[in-house]
Amino acid sequence: MGGQIKTYKDIDKSILKSIPNPTNEGYEIKIKIPEFTFLGVSGQPDFAVVYLTFYPKKRLIELKSLKQYVYQLRDIVVSYERLINIIYDHLKEVYDPDRIRIVMICNPRGGISSKLTIDSDWGVRGGEEKYKDWVGIEDSWSITM
Repeated sequence: MGGQIKTYKDIDKSILKSIPNPTNEGYEIKIKIPEFTFLGVSGQPDFAVVYLTFYPKKRLIELKSLKQYVYQLRDIVVSYERLINIIYDHLKEVYDPDRIRIVMICNPRGGISSKLTIDSDWGVRGGEEKYKDWVGIEDSWSITM
């Protein structure tokens, strides 16, 4: 790791671009990022699969810019707990969706796997809990798309 160490404060949300939503009708967009990489707090690479569930309002995620946003994370030293919160905050701010859900399934490190989830529908995240599709569902480590 030569040069200056980049931290979560160096993540550039201005990379994220949007395109107009062609309809006012409600719908769901699912995005899978199967090769998500970043540097863990020890400076060693971490790997995860990230699933985004997105209910747009006026703006859609421009996928090319999302790819560029994700690529910049490969050189960022950050814990995955902080990283999922930063990504959530950036996507929420840039796109102002009706709902966004992020699930990050991290590859095992030291024999332990982790799965993190954030959903804007949760009351604790300021949501109205109007969808509630997450209530009463048995948690599963595998997600199909």
